[in-house]
Amino acid sequence: MRWLTLYARSRQVPASLAAVVISAAGVWALVARDGGGGPVDPRMPVFVLVAGVTAASIGLGGQDLALDRAAAIRWRPRRAAHVLVIGAVVGAALLTVGAVTDTDLAATAFVVRDSAGLAGLVALGAVVCGAAYAWTPAVLWLSFSAFAPPPTNVPTEVATWMTLPPGTPAATWTALALTVTGTAVYALAGPRR
Repeated sequence: MRWLTLYARSRQVPASLAAVVISAAGVWALVARDGGGGPVDPRMPVFVLVAGVTAASIGLGGQDLALDRAAAIRWRPRRAAHVLVIGAVVGAALLTVGAVTDTDLAATAFVVRDSAGLAGLVALGAVVCGAAYAWTPAVLWLSFSAFAPPPTNVPTEVATWMTLPPGTPAATWTALALTVTGTAVYALAGPRR
C-alpha cells in the first residue's frame, strides 16, 4: 500500500482531488443560487467535468520522465488505471454533489459518457502535449462546444458531443472512441517529454 501512497503524492492527487471537489461544489452553488427549479444548462456539468479532468491531468506525468521510463515496474497497467480512475473520480464527484444536495445537475448516463471521454481526451493531450499541457485539448474542445450552433448533422454532433443529451449515438461513440484511444495510447507511450 505504501507504493500507492507514494504514487498518489508524486502525481499531486490530493491537490487534484481538492480541485475536483471544489469545482463540483462551485457549480452546485451556481445552480442553487438560480433556484434550481428548471432544467440545468448542459454546459454547467460539462464545465465541472472539464475542470476536474484538467486538475487531474497534471498527474499524468511524474517529476522525472526518464526515471519513470527506467523504473523496474510495469507502467502500462498503472497508466491505464490512472486514466480510468480520473474519469471515475471526476464523474463520481459531480454525481455525489448532486445526490447530497438533492439537485439534478445531470443524468448519470451524461456524466459517465462525458467523464470517460474527457479522461481519454486529457490522456491523448498528455501524449501529444506533455502532462503539463494535457488539459489543452479538453479546454479547446469545450470552448468550441460551448459556442457552436446546434448540431444539424453527424459531424457537428461529433464536434459538440460534450453537450448533447445522453443517448445521442454520435456523442456516445465519440466519447467511447476518445476513452479507448486515449487510454491505450497513453498506456503504451506515456506522457510526452
